[in-house]
Amino acid sequence: MRRQGQGVRVSSIELAARVGQKSQRKAKGHGHLRRAEILAAAERIFVECGYEGATIRRIADEVGVSSTALYMHFRDKSEILVEICSETFARMIAANTELAARDMDPEERVRAMLEAYVHFGFEFPNAYQLVFCPIPADVPDDKMATLSELGRQCYDLFSGAVAQIRDAGRLRTADVDAAAQVLWAAPHGLVSLMISRSTFDWAERDDLVRLMLDAVFSGLVERT
Repeated sequence: MRRQGQGVRVSSIELAARVGQKSQRKAKGHGHLRRAEILAAAERIFVECGYEGATIRRIADEVGVSSTALYMHFRDKSEILVEICSETFARMIAANTELAARDMDPEERVRAMLEAYVHFGFEFPNAYQLVFCPIPADVPDDKMATLSELGRQCYDLFSGAVAQIRDAGRLRTADVDAAAQVLWAAPHGLVSLMISRSTFDWAERDDLVRLMLDAVFSGLVERT
């Protein structure tokens, strides 16, 4: 993830589906549910207004609480952003960890990881865009280090699975990192384009995903 001093458009987590349009002012309480509402509302506003244009007051108004009440959950908007990113990375890490533990063909494992990645991107496009956009400069260094470590864990699980293809003598290059990054970049490009250009007359999505994965695997992996 990269820092950026300018405004950045960011995105959504699974909780976004639980919150509707602007709420009426709510009573105190609700605990973790209120926190979830804040995260979901912040994602929508980050997407609509960009990080710089999103304010604590605007997020609070969207949830239906006072700014003071929101500060009881989060110190500032950078803390909200970091929590959304952390939850998104944790979800990706859990999926890759589960697939890495399965007894399966190494090519099938990597393909399953990429299919899970693509599915996540389409199901939660705001959260997906968030973790792959530049991170604003006001995110504290310790939080930035945490996000970088989570991103590294996610990548290491994936590149480790690609290394198993190499170990089986089926990878067309000795450079596992280069192969892993190409395999990652291809679906990322497709997901990003389809999210950002939603009005384009795309072919059927499942067909595009299958053809894209077939193409990259045929170029990088020897058939048995």
